[in-house]
Amino acid sequence: MKRRTLDFLFSAGGIALAALLLVLGLVMTSNANFSKNYVKDQLSQQNITFKTADTLTPEEKQSACLMKFAGQPLTTGKQAECYANDFIGLHVKSVADGKTYADLGAPQAALTAQVKAATAANDPALPGLQKQLTAVTAQRETLFKGETLRGLLLTSFGFSVFGVKGGQVATVAYIVAGLLALLSLAGLFHALRTSKDQAFAALPEPKIAAGSVRPANA
Repeated sequence: MKRRTLDFLFSAGGIALAALLLVLGLVMTSNANFSKNYVKDQLSQQNITFKTADTLTPEEKQSACLMKFAGQPLTTGKQAECYANDFIGLHVKSVADGKTYADLGAPQAALTAQVKAATAANDPALPGLQKQLTAVTAQRETLFKGETLRGLLLTSFGFSVFGVKGGQVATVAYIVAGLLALLSLAGLFHALRTSKDQAFAALPEPKIAAGSVRPANA
């Protein structure tokens, strides 16, 4: 094969691959922008604003991100992660001594059964049981709301991460596409400067063994 032909083939392949990477980069950029804008729009509708630094409790001030985002509206995935874990997560743990919504299910059911039995038996302990049931029910409702909001915010954060990763992939695709395009152009330039008759690799001349007779026309 001629060297010039080989240069043209490699250059054409490089340009085609660069074009594919460019398309990939454009697609990933579009996905990243969609993710960023979607997360921002959805979070902005919640109208959540971080507490200002002077209103944070001593426990809240121990969070670096709560101090960083103090007083800002919640509009980004990183802010959603911070608010979910360091603000809601902190206060949810204090509702029922660290118990979750699921953990309080059994105590609530047991108290409900006790209240029912005490009511039927006209037990004098009924008011105390009702008070306990009311407290557990209120705690469970608070935990449900807090855990639900926390889950939604973390979902938004996770969706935003896909957007960030998409932007990173797009950047890599653009860089590699640019390098391939430059190398392909260099290959085309080399092909145009190469003689049409130049072979890719010259064939080695056959070696003649010692003592052998050369042909008469050699």
